[in-house]
Amino acid sequence: MFDRLEIKALPPGPRFSAQLRFWVNGEDVVEATVGKGGRGPYAADALPADRPSPLRATGEARRLELGESECTGGCCGFLSVVVQRFGEIVQWSDWEVPWEGPGSMPYPPPELHFDASQYDAEVARAESDRWWQVYS
Repeated sequence: MFDRLEIKALPPGPRFSAQLRFWVNGEDVVEATVGKGGRGPYAADALPADRPSPLRATGEARRLELGESECTGGCCGFLSVVVQRFGEIVQWSDWEVPWEGPGSMPYPPPELHFDASQYDAEVARAESDRWWQVYS
C-alpha cells in the first residue's frame, strides 16, 4: 500500500510569506514533527515559476527541506528528507528532524513510499495552483 501526499499552500501571515505544508495520509508532517509553531518552506522557493520544483522526484537522491521549528532552522535544524524515484515509486527516507530538547520527538518519521504517478500529479497540481502569489 502506498502513502498519499497532499501539498497545501498556506496564506502569508504577519511573520512569513506563503508557505507549504505536506499532508501524508491525512497528517500534517511539519506540525506532527516540529509542532504547531513550525513552518514549511516558502511556497515561492518550493514552487518556483521559472524552473521545475525541487519537490519533483528523480532517480538521483537529494535532500529536501520540508520545514523548520518556530525558532528557525538555523537554530535547531530543519525537517528534511531524502527524496528519490525508483521506477514507479517515490521514496522519502533518511529523515532529519529539528532538535528542540528531550522528548520533542522520540524518533524520526518512517520511510514513506508514494505511487510515482500520484506523487507527480500532486506536485504538478501544486505547481500550477499559484493562488498564493496574489499576496506576494
